[in-house]
Formats: sequence, structure tokens, C-alpha cells
Amino acid sequence: MIYLDYQATTPLAPEARAAMLRWLGDEEGFGNPASTHRAGRAAAAAVEVARDQVAALLPAGGRVYFTSGATEALNWALFRGSAAMPGGVAGLSIEHAASLQCLERLNAAILPVGADGVALPVDDALVPEGGIVAAMLVNNEVGTIQPVADIAAAAHAKNSLLLCDAVQGYGRIAIPEGPDLAAISAHKIHGPKGIGALWVRDGVDIEPLMVGGAQEQGMRSGTVSPALCAGFGAAAALAAERQEADAAHVERLWSLARDMLPQWTLNGADNPRYHGNLNIRREGVNGLRLMSDARNIAFSLGSACGSGSGKVSHVLRAMGLSEAEARASIRLGWGRYTSEEALREGLTAIREAARLQGVN
Repeated sequence: MIYLDYQATTPLAPEARAAMLRWLGDEEGFGNPASTHRAGRAAAAAVEVARDQVAALLPAGGRVYFTSGATEALNWALFRGSAAMPGGVAGLSIEHAASLQCLERLNAAILPVGADGVALPVDDALVPEGGIVAAMLVNNEVGTIQPVADIAAAAHAKNSLLLCDAVQGYGRIAIPEGPDLAAISAHKIHGPKGIGALWVRDGVDIEPLMVGGAQEQGMRSGTVSPALCAGFGAAAALAAERQEADAAHVERLWSLARDMLPQWTLNGADNPRYHGNLNIRREGVNGLRLMSDARNIAFSLGSACGSGSGKVSHVLRAMGLSEAEARASIRLGWGRYTSEEALREGLTAIREAARLQGVN
């Protein structure tokens, strides 16, 4: 199988796997980090090392709380945050479902995007006074980079907080100054599944997510997994070390893909965009059938979280695409472990699958 679905998840880095092994139950590494004996203290130290590694890729002046993933972090920020900041909620129309469904339950104002998939200048009337505004950094379906700093400024002008879903940008591009809260996930940066984090800027108060044991600085009770934390930390440290090399590799693959698929239309802006995400469409193509005919190539029609619903992408529809255009769209994603040879082979298979549908 050729894997071209890096927005859904990324392969586990060998370094992250190695960091996890010690804490998966050997004679020295199974301690509970909340225990005060030697084994517990060692586990707690490993968690704190990982916390520092994860925080190093985030703005200075904040604290990291480990969670089960970004979905939990976003739910925590929006539901607990809106209770502390009751002025109302707003968010981009292209947010991931983990945010969007929270926004719907909170009767949020929806901020529109343009046909290029980038947020339009913020309408001050839609920004709550003393509330929360949600704006993702890199869109998970089309890769467009949002003007988070500008949206944060609009939120702060009305004494509101800015929550940033930084999942697709963390470890890939710089996280801008401006957010008060940010959600991230390990498995998007070659770390393990089942762990993410909520970053909270110093001076921002948010209610605990869970009580019962005072773990995670009293904010999220429950036994912390040293193995998952160590894997996340190692993946973050590796991302920091390889950020320039990874970015250059992604750009080479982007150029290759664009050269090989010249007749496909790009969904969303070419710039600003993370170039590890290529969302494209072709008239006459049925994306679902394309996936079936190119079954040895792992790619998607949009968000992995909504791929089984049968619904067209809410992101593409928010950008103004018709239902037919959305159904003719596919998303390809690549990164550190994608070779040029594999990408070339995968794109050739996709072109052949399109040809079978009568599209040359």
C-alpha cells in the first residue's frame, strides 16, 4: 500500500516508538506517575520531560495539559471555556467536526471563508464580547492556513479568547502568537494515537475537565500514561529537529504532484497553504469510485472523521463548491516518510483510475 493520507494520521516515528517501549511494562518502567516511590517518580519525570518537549513547539508563556487527543482538548476548551467566558462563541465555518459540533451546540456565530478556503476579514458584529472565538491554523481538508493572529486581534479587541485548533500545523509550521488556547495531537506528527494536549496561555483560567485525583496540575484527573507522553515528546522533539528538512521534502513532493496532475483543479488557495495537503477535483470523476479503483493507494475524500457518513465535505461547500464538485474531489497527503518514487507510483495509479471513468 502507498500511504497518501497524512492528514488522517502519520506513521509512527521509530524514535517515538523507542521512547515508548521503556514505559510499556518492563521491570523499571511501569510505575504510576502519581506515586511517590522511586518507580513513580521516574515515570513522573518522563511525563515532565515530554511536556517540555511538546511545549517547545508552542508559544512561550503557557502550560500544556495532556489529553486523550485534540478532540478532547477542543471540547474542554469550548465547553469549559464558554462557561467561564459567557459572552458567546464564534468560529470558522471550516472548523474540524471536533470544534464545529461544539459550536453548533453552543449556538455559535459562524465566521465565513472565501472561495480560496481562507477566512474573510472578521465582521466585528459576529465576534462575541467576553466570549470565545475558534479558528483553526491549517485546515485539515484543504490545507489552507488561516490568519489566526488577525482573528485573535479581533477577539481580543472585544475581550474574548482565541482558541486555535493547531492540529494540522503543529510541528509543521510555526504556531503564531495570539491564541489563548490551542489543541494539538501526537499522531499527526508521527507520535502515538490516544494522546494530545490543550495549551493554555498564562493568565487564562479554565475549569478542570475531570476531578478525582488531581493529575495534570489538578485539571484532568486520571492516571497519565508515561508511554504515550514519552512518544508524544519524542515526536515533538524530532519535529523540531527536522522542521526545515521536512518542510523542504514536502515542497519537493508538492511540486511533483502538481506537475503530474496538471488537469486537476486545486481546491483552496495555493498560498497560504501547507503543501503537504493537496485537495483537488476533476470534472467527470467520482471520488468514491476512484478510491475503489485505486485501492492500493491510501487517500481520502476529506476528513477521516466524516468519511463514512456519505455526506459531502462541509469545508468544500463552505468554500462555495457545488455538491457535484465536492464529490469529484479527493485529498492527498504526504510527509516525512513519503518517497518521491512512492508518490509518483501513487499518482500514476490515480490517473489510471480516473481514465477508467473516461477522464483522460
